[in-house]
Amino acid sequence: MQMKFSKYTEEGYRDPTAYAALTNVARKAAVLPLVYICSPYRGDVKKNTENARQYCRFAYDDGAVPLAPHLLFPQFMDDSNRQERRAAMHFNSILLGKCDELWVFGNRISSGMAEEIREAERRNMKIRYFTEEDLKI
Repeated sequence: MQMKFSKYTEEGYRDPTAYAALTNVARKAAVLPLVYICSPYRGDVKKNTENARQYCRFAYDDGAVPLAPHLLFPQFMDDSNRQERRAAMHFNSILLGKCDELWVFGNRISSGMAEEIREAERRNMKIRYFTEEDLKI
């Protein structure tokens, strides 16, 4: 539902500045943040994939648009192939740059996650950390 604001004060005078400011704030509040989901993939791939799906659900339930490239790229790229992994990490960096925040999940930081966190820090992005206990998974 879009909020409606009057272009006039209570006294009937035009007030375009207040109208523009309130409209701008309402428009920004309606935009959902795009959050990059950072969690382990390698190792127990089956469990880590299921966890990443749950992390995405958590972000969605929290009012964000989750982006988890490690759920997408393994669908057609081989993570054990060094060249394809490097390409995927490069793609991840590109996608990270489109996001508003980086959300880090889990109780350990993998080497790939560490790279994503460094990139987010370099970009001065907001980073949030969540443990399994925070999520009750």
